[in-house]
Amino acid sequence: MRRTAFEPGLLGHTCWLELATGELIVLPVNRWRSEPEGGDELLLGRCTGPTLDVGCGPGRLTCALVRRGVVALGVDVSPVAVRLTVARGAPAIRRDVFDRVPGAGRWRHALLADGNIGIGGDPVRLLRRLGELLRSDGTALVELDAPGVGLRLDRVRVAGDDEWFPWARLGADAIAETAAAAGMSTRWVRAHGQRWFTELGRS
Repeated sequence: MRRTAFEPGLLGHTCWLELATGELIVLPVNRWRSEPEGGDELLLGRCTGPTLDVGCGPGRLTCALVRRGVVALGVDVSPVAVRLTVARGAPAIRRDVFDRVPGAGRWRHALLADGNIGIGGDPVRLLRRLGELLRSDGTALVELDAPGVGLRLDRVRVAGDDEWFPWARLGADAIAETAAAAGMSTRWVRAHGQRWFTELGRS
């Protein structure tokens, strides 16, 4: 996956994901760069111990946790994302989540916000990887698409970019089956406005 294609959005420029079908999905770049609000609290409020923010972007959630006294680490393949997160006052490393990650097996929580369940184009593989990074009683806090989306595996590109990469979308209606395939189960699924969230633990 080529997350560096998202860097214009990290810098605040309007961006779209283009699917092979021609469908366009507007990326929430304003939310990426703003302070946490609304539904973000459904994620942040559950982070009671060391938390890994996977695909941290410009670091709004990582920094919010650090300000609350929670140990947190942002992980992103984009050097721009890492630079922006560190500039906001939180630690971050440039790393693919499928590579070696510090503290593997000891994290209390892992965050997948803002569509990051799509990383790598395979939510089952991604959730299995989070299971390796979390401690035995750890949880994954995941933002989902609304019910009706199901599980969609696509090839996408950032509009204006030439390179296609795998991406996935996971609706709240498909999370139980997807989590089970990854050896996890849902603790809860909730909506806040137009956004949907879940917390997953090991089965």
